[in-house]
This record gives sequence, structure tokens and C-alpha cells, in this order.
Amino acid sequence: MTEKRKGARSIKDIPKDILEQLNKGEIETANLTEWLAVDQKLLLKNLLIQNNREEYLEPILENVDKLKKQTVNAVNETIGVGLLHVVLTNKDEEFLLKLSTHAADLVRCWAAYTIGRNTAINLREKLKKIQSFASDAHFGVREICWMTIRPDIAKNLSESLSILSKWTRHKDENIRRFASESTRPRGVWCEHIIELKQNPGLGLEILEPLRSDPSRYVQDSVGNWLNDASKSQPEFVIEVCDEWLRDSSTKETQYIVKKALRTIRK
Repeated sequence: MTEKRKGARSIKDIPKDILEQLNKGEIETANLTEWLAVDQKLLLKNLLIQNNREEYLEPILENVDKLKKQTVNAVNETIGVGLLHVVLTNKDEEFLLKLSTHAADLVRCWAAYTIGRNTAINLREKLKKIQSFASDAHFGVREICWMTIRPDIAKNLSESLSILSKWTRHKDENIRRFASESTRPRGVWCEHIIELKQNPGLGLEILEPLRSDPSRYVQDSVGNWLNDASKSQPEFVIEVCDEWLRDSSTKETQYIVKKALRTIRK
């Protein structure tokens, strides 16, 4: 097995050959530093040239250039939505399949947007299709995929919570974590879910099955979910944490509770 690259700590320290491979889509980013260093417009150009679809480039780049702030996430979303548009316009399902299994993590992020922002697919179908991205081995794909579908989750909260509550029993910790992370009342780099800020009890069907989850990755998400809720409904969070500690005094639950109460205890 090939040893996993650790990646450079700063962009200036990324070897030239590694950056070239990243921009050609030949390898995955090894860490956040590399993820931020990739020239997504160049990666897109190389992707389209490699797949004989250069005609898709200009319409997408026009929208990227219109962005007021070309942050990594904004560019990522704009390219993903742009690819969705050109693929639908050209009925190019074959290309879409290539994106979802591409070697480059940022290309798979774009593919996640072609699902999350596709208005022709209903919520249940979107969640079904996004699950493979939720279980992706790469951190970037896992983070982007819940962001792509979060607007739909917020608009269809009851149905979303019902579907995702079943994900909390999945054997894959990444999929269990998606159920929690995608429904956080406040979340990171995303709009808040007002209904959950006002009534976080709606989320208990997601949280209860995860209150003693063996995965630290899941524990962190559940703790952060409750910490989000504590900023608008502190009494609710205190009550839930007290109940969990009475009923499930495992080290996993204790860790989650400590994380959940960090804002209240400041």
C-alpha cells in the first residue's frame, strides 16, 4: 500500500510537481493547504480537454468571473452548478458519471453539486444519490456534499429528518456523521436552519441514536450540533445533556456532552 502523503503546511512549500499533478486532476489533495492551493479554473480546463469537452469551458468560466469574491467554496459551487447546466443542456450523462468517480477530490466536489443543485431531482432521490459522496474517503468531498443539499434539507425539514434518522444506524461512520452535520442548526459556511434554532427538539430523532456513537468523528458533530442549539435554546441543551448522562454515562456520551455545553459553560 502506498503511504499517504501528509502534504505541505503552507502553499509556498507545495512541490511544483505535486501542484502540477493537482491541477491536472491526477491526484487528490492531501490536506486543506493543498485544497486551497488548487487552481480550480485550470483544473476545469484540464478536465474538459482530457474528456474532449472544451466547449463547456467558456460558459462556466464566465460565471466564475462574475463572482464578487472568488473564494474556494464560491468557485467550487459555481463550477459545479455550471457543469450541471452544460451536462443537462447537452444530455451528457456519460460525462456526469465520470465526474463522480474522478481521481481528483475537487472534481468529485463539483459532481456533488450536480446532484445537490439539480432541481429535477426530488429530495429523497438527492439524498440517495449523495450518500456515496457522504462516504467518500476524502474530507473535502464529505464537507462539500452536505453543503450542496442543505438548502433542500432546510426547505423539507420533516422529510429530511425522517430519512436521515435511518442513516444514523449505518455501519459507515461518515454516513452517520452526515446525518448530524447536514442538519446542524447553525453549521459552518452555510445558512442557519431557523426552524431548528427555534425548536431543536425536532432534531432528536437524529441525535438520540448517536449519543454514544463509537466514532470520534460522529461525536464531534453531535456535540457541535447541540452547541449550535445552545446559543438560542440553552435550557433545551442542558436538559438533553442531563438526561443523556443519567441514561448513558459512557465515555462517548460524556465527551459529546462536554462539547455540547462549552458555550454555556464559558
